Amino acid sequence: MTVQVQIEEKLARAIEPLHLEVVNESGNHNVPAGSETHFKVVLVAECFQGERLLARHRRVNAVLADELKGPVHALALHTYTSDEWRARHGDAPMSPPCRGAGDEN
Repeated sequence: MTVQVQIEEKLARAIEPLHLEVVNESGNHNVPAGSETHFKVVLVAECFQGERLLARHRRVNAVLADELKGPVHALALHTYTSDEWRARHGDAPMSPPCRGAGDEN
């Protein structure tokens, strides 16, 4: 499993986001090709309601503690409540993260 997928799965389980984007930005840095060391996370979740930015980041960092101790060197966090997201990006519907596309239920 890739580091990116680990991050996506952990955040989806722990925070139940309304919107989640995890972008591997390692290619923008001086690291070997194929590295998974630098990520940008865009996360919209109701659990952020009433939390200051630092508390949101601490929450995400706690979920990803193992990755931050190991393979992840840098993590750019963009955390929003749904109201903040709509104010910033408009009323476009947010899609939940995919959890096993193609699985038969």
